[in-house]
Amino acid sequence: MVTEKLFTKLMLTLSTISFTIGLVLIIKDLNSKPGGIQTKDILELGGFCFALLSLFYGNVIYQLARIGQLGRHKAYIEPSTAVLEDAYENTAPPTVTILIPCYKEEISVVMQTVLSAAFAEYPNRRITILIDDPPDCSGKDYKSLVAMRELIATIDLFFKTKAHIFASEAKGFEIRLRRGVFSVEGELDRLRALYERAADFVEEMGRSYQKKSSSTFAHSDELFGREVLQRIASSHRERRFYLQSQRVDSKRIMNEYLRLASLFAVPISAFERKLFTNLSHAPNKAMNLNSYIGLIGRRLAGAKADDGLLWLIDADEDADLIVPPTKYILTIDADSVILPDYMLKLVALMEADEGLAVAQTPYSAYRNPPTVLERVAGATTDIQYFVHQGFTAFNATFWVGANALLRHVALRDILVMQEERGHQVPVFIQDDTVIEDTGSTIDLAARGWRLYNHPQRLAYSATPPDFGSLVIQRRRWANGGLIIFPSLLRLAFGTGKARASLIEALIRSHYLLSPALANIGLLMLLLIPFGAEFANPFLVLAASPYYLLYGQDLKRAGYQWRDLLRHYALTLLLIPVNLAGVFGSCKQIMTGRKTPFGRTPKVSGRTATPLTHIFFIYLLSATAAASAVLNLTAGNYLFFFFCSINAAFLLYAQKCLIGWREALDDICAYVRGWRHAPPPMKASLREPMGIADAKFGSFENARKLEAVHSSSVSSSQTG
Repeated sequence: MVTEKLFTKLMLTLSTISFTIGLVLIIKDLNSKPGGIQTKDILELGGFCFALLSLFYGNVIYQLARIGQLGRHKAYIEPSTAVLEDAYENTAPPTVTILIPCYKEEISVVMQTVLSAAFAEYPNRRITILIDDPPDCSGKDYKSLVAMRELIATIDLFFKTKAHIFASEAKGFEIRLRRGVFSVEGELDRLRALYERAADFVEEMGRSYQKKSSSTFAHSDELFGREVLQRIASSHRERRFYLQSQRVDSKRIMNEYLRLASLFAVPISAFERKLFTNLSHAPNKAMNLNSYIGLIGRRLAGAKADDGLLWLIDADEDADLIVPPTKYILTIDADSVILPDYMLKLVALMEADEGLAVAQTPYSAYRNPPTVLERVAGATTDIQYFVHQGFTAFNATFWVGANALLRHVALRDILVMQEERGHQVPVFIQDDTVIEDTGSTIDLAARGWRLYNHPQRLAYSATPPDFGSLVIQRRRWANGGLIIFPSLLRLAFGTGKARASLIEALIRSHYLLSPALANIGLLMLLLIPFGAEFANPFLVLAASPYYLLYGQDLKRAGYQWRDLLRHYALTLLLIPVNLAGVFGSCKQIMTGRKTPFGRTPKVSGRTATPLTHIFFIYLLSATAAASAVLNLTAGNYLFFFFCSINAAFLLYAQKCLIGWREALDDICAYVRGWRHAPPPMKASLREPMGIADAKFGSFENARKLEAVHSSSVSSSQTG
């Protein structure tokens, strides 16, 4: 790794020198023209420099992040099993509340996420699924909502039943210990049998999951089965041999019984904020999380409101809903999976450093996806894992919302109240933009909190399987950076210990501005016919280290060199997508109206690509081809090769990453939609139902609702 780090520094030096020489030679050539530099030349030079500097900025940041990542990788020391299991020795380990936001998800997708969190090793955890489906839905949506509630009730019952078995065993040993009627060998035999039984329970739930899964998610199922279910079952069986090799006494035996009791002791419940009139109903993940976080540590009673929903109020006694306090909050997207040692490692990290607000492991993509698009999009995700690791080396970590362990007190430190529908609602995770985790990163940094990327792959998340769903995801990612940037400037130029350093500010600025800068710069090079004076081979040399290092990182992540070519094709394909996100930011800045949150579809089947994006891609391909012809005619061979290669990549991307047939189907669907617009749906067809009456009756006794699991309020009873 030392050699690789040194090589990266040499490549960074080569890029910088080549870029500088290239620009100097271009200015020299322009100045040597008859009549000197004209106004037209100055404008052309300004545009060309902007385009090049935008791309070179990203080149430099990538190589800096690579240097930081390689240094952290070399310095990382894996914590020992004994250190991690200190959590089981702790008589009062800190509580972790696991929140899984969920909106119209596939049953198997949510089940996979819930099980990965439930089986993760940690002695004091609880899970709440934040169902965000409209509660007044009907038809297929209502059936899906009921199925989700039943799934959560079923999994909760499974874990409660198994936890009771091990808790009874622990109680039995406690009685035998008190009476002095036990033998070490006898108890070890019993413990070994119990660990075998625990492994059997894991495999039992695995078989139950397989019945609900579908071939669409086969590649995620493979990783889930290998890295979660098999790994946990194997660790339980290996524990038998571990016990044989250790010196044990009655205290150690008691700890093992308690450890077994904690394996399945994880309350699993659901919560639906849209059933309550005085909670936020804003349609985004941030406010779904904020609504529940605002209830943590409170005892609440409910009453029927005028609009048919329920009204939550604080209650000292006779509380219908008790949300226990917690030290840490683990947020996981409903299409993500965490590995068994995720919580043990990150909680230990947070406990050792009180200045950390967020600890996370940037998620990786599932391997062996069924489509080329999902493979190359997943490759960019895995490269971003390296980049984010490098950010931490320069104290420029960004919270990546797919999974993160959050310190509750840090969230309360950035709490603000805002009005919604006449109610004051708490905002911990800001929803001013659709990239709520990025905005909250700056808020936390401004209060002196730090964020940390753990240097191991401990989480995986789904990659959009088709271009239509990828458009929704990447357009959302590109929207919001310009809005957050002024907050970063205040952090960089402020006073006090929270002030960002120069390199931190440069890295954070690129993260926020790259969707605008890089895509506008690349588009300018493709569309503007720069003259032969701008065709300098030193600029090609300046860009080469980036692609060389990117290709090496793809190999490190398990991909092949040809995926580098696919990555570039996807980069071109996403130009209109990223610019659409940037336009959304500009529109919000000018109008003050928040951009609607676009949820990435996580369902089987294909999502249609917006017609405007298809048209822009076709137009860009035609323009690149025309520019190639014009440059060839003018004898500008360097730009001819640049434009013709880009035209070829765009054609490849349309064929292999979108699909000619799929694009045609989407175009035809839009045409049919224009010609045959459906009539407005009559109100009588909606079959409206009184939510409180249909699903709750009265809120006088919410524990009855928990028993039948027809509601999702049964989140946090402690009794």
